[in-house]
Amino acid sequence: MEVAISDIKTEFTVEDYYNLPEGRRAELVNGQFYDMAEPNTAHQRMSMFLSYSIYNHIKKNKGDCEVFSAPFGVRLFADDKTVVEPDISVICDKNKIDDKGCNGAPDWVIEILSPSNYIYDTKTKLRLYMRAGVREYWTIDMEDREVTVYQKNGDTYSIRKYDLEEEITSGIYNDLSIRAADGLL
Repeated sequence: MEVAISDIKTEFTVEDYYNLPEGRRAELVNGQFYDMAEPNTAHQRMSMFLSYSIYNHIKKNKGDCEVFSAPFGVRLFADDKTVVEPDISVICDKNKIDDKGCNGAPDWVIEILSPSNYIYDTKTKLRLYMRAGVREYWTIDMEDREVTVYQKNGDTYSIRKYDLEEEITSGIYNDLSIRAADGLL
């Protein structure tokens, strides 16, 4: 069997993403797949703690936003070349939510860093989230015990680093403070 170089697919689409084999974890960024490692136990604990804290706050205050944990596809742009799966997505515009995930930028995204995804989450995805207009982006670095918060202010983002032990007030819900260290056992 012969295959022409022109027949080899070098750029993928959202359709390819949704046709990945069952169990394969990957994100599609600018037409390229990036494989994702399975989260470890500490990552899962932190994700559950943060999701639960945000969900309870929204429910208690009868808020309009919804919180989703990975795997949850987010199509950041109106193209068919990018689908990411943030660890946690908070979406306040219900019109963005459909049966496949989120169509557009979430209001708040949280990524829990690990050695295998550190550069990807702090560089590649940071740029994507900023370009898409995500209002607030947190990276949780359990190894260095810090949280970096990026908050959109007009056309720019402010950046602030916190120790994992500090209370962090959300820019989306200014009456919600979270101490990420509480997500560790």
